Amino acid sequence: MGGKVKAMAPVEEVDVAAARYEPLVLRAPRLTGFSLRAFVWLLESPLLGPLVTSVLKKQNNMTQMLQHTVIPDRPMFFPEFPPQEPEKGVVILGEDREPVERVEEALQCLTPYDPSGRFTSSSDEKNPFLYWKIRDFAHAYRSGITTPSAVVEHVIAGVEEWNNKKPPMPMLIYFDADDLRKQADASTKRFAQGSPISVLDGIFFAIKDDIDCFPYPSKSATTFFDKIRPVEKDAVLVARLRKCGVIFIGKANMHELGIGVTGNNPNYGYG
Repeated sequence: MGGKVKAMAPVEEVDVAAARYEPLVLRAPRLTGFSLRAFVWLLESPLLGPLVTSVLKKQNNMTQMLQHTVIPDRPMFFPEFPPQEPEKGVVILGEDREPVERVEEALQCLTPYDPSGRFTSSSDEKNPFLYWKIRDFAHAYRSGITTPSAVVEHVIAGVEEWNNKKPPMPMLIYFDADDLRKQADASTKRFAQGSPISVLDGIFFAIKDDIDCFPYPSKSATTFFDKIRPVEKDAVLVARLRKCGVIFIGKANMHELGIGVTGNNPNYGYG
């Protein structure tokens, strides 16, 4: 049962200046509680569901737009951008480059590193909120001030301290101290041999539970998602960071399925 076919004008013939956007008024029931549950049951019914869906589609012109409208323009599968002039001071890191090469090239864009204000006896007194950044750790490893194997013990102690608080503060959903020490030992050996992989070698990262980090499961902070979708390998970003020598602490706690930003999780606690 075909409806009246509507033909749209080609985009070249559209007068953009005269065109006006007119928002449509959607017609749909506002339901809560038992009425919402009953409506869902009705939609899922094999006999009445398609009928209700068809009525709602017709009321909101969805049938007209999706089935009875002729669009002469070819679909765009990729967005088109106007040519852009190269921006001064911006370096484009090609996706086809090796991760270590991209990291080294990005490092060249930063200001020269000066450790004088970071590794003095008075630095902590002058800057009580001073904390080590990536290049601080990289300098400390290369200078023999510390090693990844020494730092990992502080990381493990910190995680266990927060987990044992009352109430606990579970920053990590998955955490394996033995695996963490193995990663740190491998990084320490590379520095001892004078062959660190990159500036990220020995840097500790926690990865959110919605990103694959083998051998940990990815639950997206739920109790069931790993049963539906098992993890067989690292996500692309995790694999690239591993190639640069990054040490992964574990899977970080998060809002269930990422539906919020506060980390309030009913399954694992507030992390």
